[in-house]
Amino acid sequence: MAHLFSNRVTELFGTNLPVVAGGLMWLADADYVAAAGRAGIIGFITAASHGSTASLRDEIVKCQDLVEGKPFGVNISMLPAPSPSERIEETLDLILESGVRFVETSGRTPEPYLPSLHAAGVKVLHKASSIRHALKAQAIGVDAVSVVGAECGGHPGVDLIGTMVQGALAGRAFDIPVLLGGGIGTGAQVLAALALGVDGVTIGTRFLVAEEIWAHPHYKEALVRASAADTQLIMQSVRNTVRAFKNETTAAVLELERVQGGDFELLRPHVAGAVGRKVYETGDSSRGAVSLGQAIGFADRVEPLYEIVQRIEAEMIAAVGALRKFSAFKLEAESPVAFA
Repeated sequence: MAHLFSNRVTELFGTNLPVVAGGLMWLADADYVAAAGRAGIIGFITAASHGSTASLRDEIVKCQDLVEGKPFGVNISMLPAPSPSERIEETLDLILESGVRFVETSGRTPEPYLPSLHAAGVKVLHKASSIRHALKAQAIGVDAVSVVGAECGGHPGVDLIGTMVQGALAGRAFDIPVLLGGGIGTGAQVLAALALGVDGVTIGTRFLVAEEIWAHPHYKEALVRASAADTQLIMQSVRNTVRAFKNETTAAVLELERVQGGDFELLRPHVAGAVGRKVYETGDSSRGAVSLGQAIGFADRVEPLYEIVQRIEAEMIAAVGALRKFSAFKLEAESPVAFA
């Protein structure tokens, strides 16, 4: 059956909508990823959130039980230089043994691992913060790429090109499916991204208030109260820019950067991942560097992920309807809207 918004991304992943649920370090567990699959999109379990291969194996099995046959994948984040602590080979062996069909990579090039993944029929989506890096990934043979604009939470790259410009550039740059992320949280924005020429979108921050996210209720309440102005760029002095929830920690980091310049060791105690994770555990969002994008302005209530996705799809349909007032958009009400 043809879905309303069928295109290369929905065909690649077997989803209803051309939407990928963002990685969300520490939070992208089986509950969240399976909820994404059941909602008609795809999510990826973050392998780096697990301290052992056995723990990741349990999470994959749990997701397989919960996802009801819908697609899901595993995210493999790689450091700029190989490190034994990454356990990349072990993780890949587990993915192949478990029959996982999709892998999302980020960080350094996944080229050494593509032959074994492709031989097993696994499709690889590579995340990049710039078009130039995504083009390199296309050249080595990944199946799809995603790029982000400056509005995204986490790592928007050092160039800080806005999502609208990044999407228009990406829409004309790739032969393989390309996804766009950064500040996207409504269906109208998804449709706008497709109009720019990309094949789909990555949404992370907007989904942080989903019921399936295990973060503390007080943290989610803070997110609902937050506006698009409640994020802060930090770590620009060390060329590792992060967009995070604006709080006491981001203020302290910015002051250190202003006074001390690019000394990462001075910043490390404030931006360590373990410190940020406590925000999710305790609900105290006043301290800790936690990734947050400007799409937080669209997170207006806590609800099941399925309902958030349903709202986005309804907004996409409404946006198509709004375009009918222009003579160039004579769309039949019963016809699928295909975005090639």
